[in-house]
Amino acid sequence: MQPLRISVEIVMERVPLASRWASEAWLPCAVTAIADGDGALPDAAPVPDATGRRWTFRGHSLELHPTEAEGYFLNLTSPAPCVFVMWRQDDGGEPRLARPVLATLSYNQAGRMLDGGERVDPVPLPPEIGDWMRPFVATHYKPEPRRKVKRNDPFAAGAFVPQRGDGTDRR
Repeated sequence: MQPLRISVEIVMERVPLASRWASEAWLPCAVTAIADGDGALPDAAPVPDATGRRWTFRGHSLELHPTEAEGYFLNLTSPAPCVFVMWRQDDGGEPRLARPVLATLSYNQAGRMLDGGERVDPVPLPPEIGDWMRPFVATHYKPEPRRKVKRNDPFAAGAFVPQRGDGTDRR
């Protein structure tokens, strides 16, 4: 099955720091859905705003896969749904930009990326993207059936036999 896809642009913000170790920090600050006909090319150059603090990266997309439906469900039902943006710092060039590599809506996929040592930051989920993904989750998410777990009950009859100090039981 083909994944459901929507084109997005990701805005990265450079925040100045008062620190002796770093002069700035980069954070993703917005993810916006765009129409596919707006020229969202994979190799589109980043566009700075007038201040040079925010850079818009086009050419990214969010995909919904049936196998990740649980991760989408967990995201939608969380207190603060979000888009997870994986990004990397440029090695060279001026200015030194932070470039988004991937955006996902799945809690599970974001967790796997974090476990792999990648830099992943959340951005609040725009309402139009939430509305776009809800029908997909309703169709594809099937909670796993609950299974009865038989536990060892230490207080069941005959399960606990008190021991004396010499290792023999008190029966």
